Order: sequence, then structure tokens, then C-alpha cells
Amino acid sequence: LLLVDSGAQYPDGTTDITRTMPVGTPSAEMKERFTLVLKGHIAIATAQFPEGISGARLDSLARAPLWQHGLDYDHGTGHGVGSYLNVHEGPQRIATSGGVPLQVGMILSNEPGYYKDGEYGIRIENLVIVVDKGMSADGRKKLLGFETITLAPINLELVDRSILSLDEIKWLNKYHADVYDVISPSVEEDVREWLKEATTAI
Repeated sequence: LLLVDSGAQYPDGTTDITRTMPVGTPSAEMKERFTLVLKGHIAIATAQFPEGISGARLDSLARAPLWQHGLDYDHGTGHGVGSYLNVHEGPQRIATSGGVPLQVGMILSNEPGYYKDGEYGIRIENLVIVVDKGMSADGRKKLLGFETITLAPINLELVDRSILSLDEIKWLNKYHADVYDVISPSVEEDVREWLKEATTAI
């Protein structure tokens, strides 16, 4: 597996993105663990929570699929992202140390992973922005959630569809449809063909 963590600074913001891809034929274990990381990534991407909740209380959502298999990772699930400052910029975090309540407009990374010592590493990282999700059903609490603002294919060769739920499959297919719709008009024909294959529905 090849893990690429990259980013850049632009006039309208800073990016931070990680993708993992196979070099050769991935093992069944690699695919299983990649898919467990993906399940955790989707759990954060789709989380809905009351206003006032800190990142520390969301961190376990990303780890739960790995925990069910006796696995974990040794870094935070997400960090704040600045612009022209530090890519890792607080005060917001999705981690056990993330005690600051999340607020609308904050940008964070969503980057669960798994690392097998001496063999391979897996991480899927997008940036998300905290958004207003309206009021709770009883009208007592304002709800927040995340909008994913990174648009790049997630490697499908490493996905074990059999361990994804229907909702997780729908999220992945919708995410990839958005990637294609936004990115394809801006690339050359050969790249567009690659992108179409890379974002095909599973």
C-alpha cells in the first residue's frame, strides 16, 4: 500500500488530504482494514450532534469499527485547519484532547487510519466544515454536522463491499458522484475517463 499525505496553500484556504492506494495486489487483510477505516471516516462525515459538543465526544465514532476488531490508531481523528498559518491549527480537534465545542464554520480534518508495524499504513483524510443542521425534533437543541469539502476519489480496489452497510455504500456512491460532477469539467479527456472509472458506483 502507498499512503500519500499532501496539501497546499491557496488564496481561499489550505488543503490537507490523504489517500491510500495499492501497489500490486492488496491482501484480504489490507482490504478489510481499509474498509474499517472507511467506515470510521463515513461515521464522522455523517455525524449529527447537538450544539456544544466537543471533538473529544465524536472521536470514538471513527474508532468504533476498528475497536470491534481489536484494532486502533495512535493519532487524533481530526485537527483544525488554518489558512496561511499552521495546517494543524486549533482550538478545534476531533481527538480525546479536543475539549473545545465545535462551531459552525470551523474546518477540521477527518482522518482515521490503521498502521501495521513494519508492513503498511492506511489513512483516508478529507477536510470537513461544521454546518448548521437545524433544530432537534423536540425543538430544544440546535443540531450541527459536517459538510465534506475535499473532492478526490477514494480507492475502490481496497473496499470490501460486504462489510459496508447500505447507508455507507450510499454515502460512498454519492461522494464519488459529487467528485465526478465537480472535477470532470476541469480536466483533460484522458483524466476524465480515469476519473469516471475511479468514481464508479459500487
